[in-house]
Amino acid sequence: MSLRYALLGLLSEGPASGYDLLRTFKDSLANVWPATQSQMYTELTKLADAGLIEVSDQGPRGRKEYTLTPAGLDDLRAWLTTTSPKRNVRNEALLRIFFLGVIPRDQARAYLAGMQERSDQAHEELIELEHAVDWTDSNLSRYGRIALEYGERITATNREWARWALEQLPPEEG
Repeated sequence: MSLRYALLGLLSEGPASGYDLLRTFKDSLANVWPATQSQMYTELTKLADAGLIEVSDQGPRGRKEYTLTPAGLDDLRAWLTTTSPKRNVRNEALLRIFFLGVIPRDQARAYLAGMQERSDQAHEELIELEHAVDWTDSNLSRYGRIALEYGERITATNREWARWALEQLPPEEG
């Protein structure tokens, strides 16, 4: 359901083709809500069928430019103001941590070290993204920067936690 609102939100900035939306999505929203090209085009068709967006221009090779309709803007605003985000209550990585005691300590340590490495990599990717984006005064840029800061802080916390968790493991038996 959130892919629907991600696309409506992107189109609230102005008309865009499916390709433009895919590129913008990849450069901004994919860090918080991944989607494939086929998922995006399927959702665009659903949004058009529902009257939430419309094809405002067609180009060569079937290229379509989409525009948000007033009904689409109303739907986006209702979603933003009248619904609460669903809480992610499942975390497979943390579930595994509960049971690390059933594997040898070196494997448990490797698991936690892998978590730290992935957190380090994710944090570095967000820092690179922050420096690569040409931040403007647009709503998408302003609020995208706020969302990016959230990601940076979460990954920094995950990195710190993973280092701490590794220190909690008992020393290797000799």
